[in-house]
Amino acid sequence: MTRDEKAKVVENLAQTINESKHFYLADISALNADDTSSLRRKCFEKDIKLIVVKNTLLRKAFEKFEGTYDELKDVLKNETSVMFTETGNVPAKLIKEFRKKLAKPILKAAYVEECIYIGDDQLERLSSLKSRDELIGDVIGLLQSPAKNVISALQSGGNKLAGIIKTLSEKE
Repeated sequence: MTRDEKAKVVENLAQTINESKHFYLADISALNADDTSSLRRKCFEKDIKLIVVKNTLLRKAFEKFEGTYDELKDVLKNETSVMFTETGNVPAKLIKEFRKKLAKPILKAAYVEECIYIGDDQLERLSSLKSRDELIGDVIGLLQSPAKNVISALQSGGNKLAGIIKTLSEKE
């Protein structure tokens, strides 16, 4: 790869990192061709962009990154693959699912909602994070709950009142 090609790769990678709200750094080095193909297929199905990149190029891309990357450069050892996604918890769930059968991929780090998670031990925490859509759904559910209770109380009270009026009218 020539110097110009490397500069172009670094520029494209830096642009993708800056545009992405969430990305995961993982080690998929021990996967054979079939397993790697299966992982790529599952990433495609879940709208995750998976790329394998040299650590030096990724380090240079992080230098152009608008956020802070200091904590991430320590994990750039051995092979590194980057998973870009729009939903913060999807790659963690995919890695957990994939690891039911195999020991890899191993999570090196993740950048989710401007927070950095370092290490494979963070996988459980990342997979339990709620996505933006899930949080919006929870808020809407909480806002609807009091209104549903009021409507339910009015409806049940209306039935009781109608029953009382009917009983009184029948007595006369």
